[in-house]
Amino acid sequence: MTYKALVEFLQHRMRMSHIYQPVMLMTLLKKQGRCHESEIAKSIMQYDDSQIEYYTHITNNMVGKVLRNHKIVEKEQKDYSLVGFEDLSSEQIQQLVELCQTKLDDYISKRGDRIWQHRRHAEGYISGTIKYEVLKRAKFRCELCGISADKKALEVDHILPRNKGGTDDISNFQALCYSCNAMKRDRDDTDFRGLRESYAQREKGCLFCETRNRRVVIENELAYATRDAFPVTEMHTLIIPKRHVATYFELGQAEVNACTQLLGTAKSEIATHDGSVQGFNIGVNDGASAGQTVMHCHIHLIPRRQGDAANPRGGVRHVIPGKGDY
Repeated sequence: MTYKALVEFLQHRMRMSHIYQPVMLMTLLKKQGRCHESEIAKSIMQYDDSQIEYYTHITNNMVGKVLRNHKIVEKEQKDYSLVGFEDLSSEQIQQLVELCQTKLDDYISKRGDRIWQHRRHAEGYISGTIKYEVLKRAKFRCELCGISADKKALEVDHILPRNKGGTDDISNFQALCYSCNAMKRDRDDTDFRGLRESYAQREKGCLFCETRNRRVVIENELAYATRDAFPVTEMHTLIIPKRHVATYFELGQAEVNACTQLLGTAKSEIATHDGSVQGFNIGVNDGASAGQTVMHCHIHLIPRRQGDAANPRGGVRHVIPGKGDY
């Protein structure tokens, strides 16, 4: 690669979706054209304010708090100071640094990689394809606070952790920024064993809890899709959570994910099967006042075709007569 070719690439052909390409090239140029992958990663981290924010949180709420309680350090606004530093000689400072290094080396030697386990959020391997699909489904935003991936690093999190019985089904993943993921671990005291058992909750006599006599079109771990017994249009499909839950607003995030996944799959399957389908109505009847007759949450996916209604304008607004025309 010649100087002229590199200049041409940088000025005209480099298409950037993030900072990574120029940082990697700068690092290689400064390291005589060759360096270890970890050096490139460290260079990228220098530009990642989210990492600084993460460890600022650690500094203030963990290590800084402990050392302040022991009266080893003091904090004034955003500055820390070592109590009594001005009374230390150069030799004492050096000896204390060496003692800190010894404590650090001993701890790392005993604990190994376990000391960084809090930054390795998924136990075991999650494929890049799954991670991408989870982030794409979340529109590259944290599903808790809504922050964009270009402002804060996103992580793929098990909603129900593996060590509590959670699986690697895509419906059990969510996209969280590192801050929300940290808060979820630190503060969430949910008994996940009870949550896992609740997913198996069925009610005897419920039309949608009994799937043995229904034609299941597609399903995942937490939800299934079936054709409506009284279809509004051909291939009218219901997306139904397997757990017995009356309303959409009682669904957990994993169940919302599962239903959303099936909505997308069912929509694609219907459109592929029938080229006349040009649109869809998606709706939930939530409560008797809204027209719900089967008190088990279900989502209607209704294919729409040109001419299937005299005036389709207004769509779901027609649930109240006269409100669809405007």
